[in-house]
Amino acid sequence: MEVIKVSGSSRTSAVAGAIAGVFREFQRAEVQAIGAGAVNQAVKALILARSYLAEDGYQIAFVPTFTDVQIEDKVRTAIKFIVVLCQHEEDEPKEDNAES
Repeated sequence: MEVIKVSGSSRTSAVAGAIAGVFREFQRAEVQAIGAGAVNQAVKALILARSYLAEDGYQIAFVPTFTDVQIEDKVRTAIKFIVVLCQHEEDEPKEDNAES
């Protein structure tokens, strides 16, 4: 699974579609951003992807972490968002309507 890399100029809808597509295939996705503008675009894309996946019955969560990335012989700190499944509609407990 590839890490989805986001820049400050990334289109949020395109990134959201990529996140949703990767998540549908692997039940997990990783989104990486370096810098305030990139993190902003990544968060907006994650929120949009959440709504896309909710239409398919997936409830997801994002876990932010720091990660070191080497770019042109320099180590940079990136924010990585790990997208995980909270619950799928089919996994929800069914209400028991029977009276005791």
